[in-house]
Amino acid sequence: MQETAPIIVTATMGKADQAWTNVLRTQHFPPERNYLHAHITLFHHLPPGHWPEIKARLAGLAHEFPQPEAWLRDVMFLGRGVAYRVECPDLLTMREELAADLHGLLTPQDQAKPRLHITVQNKVEPAVAKELFAELSTDFAPRPLEISGLAAHFYRGGPWEPIQSWKFSGRR
Repeated sequence: MQETAPIIVTATMGKADQAWTNVLRTQHFPPERNYLHAHITLFHHLPPGHWPEIKARLAGLAHEFPQPEAWLRDVMFLGRGVAYRVECPDLLTMREELAADLHGLLTPQDQAKPRLHITVQNKVEPAVAKELFAELSTDFAPRPLEISGLAAHFYRGGPWEPIQSWKFSGRR
């Protein structure tokens, strides 16, 4: 049977940053909607029929690039949620290269310029989001963020099914 679930591509975080952002999601995300770990989405909906090419390209990027320098730059108000803005030029370069390789296969959402971020709250009343935004913004200072690799997942309408992940090991 041919796979029909779309593929989501993310950047993976180091253990400490993953644990910290997961705690924030647990504290601030509506429990009935919090079935994912914190993540940095690079592509939302890639065609599963192109998995062999996607897999080869993700493996190649992880092998080619070293672990990129990344920063949490500020707190973002999403209207009905809150996120941390991620700044990582090398991750954007990798995404652009993969997008060029997949030209013609991207959804409008994945064709748009990405705003890298880690969502810690979503799908709440705007007043609740404003309160958390103010709270997190009060003591926020930009800080490094460890980006450790790339990962692919099948989207099946709820929790994501991990397919494969790759650690950065390159020297570009």
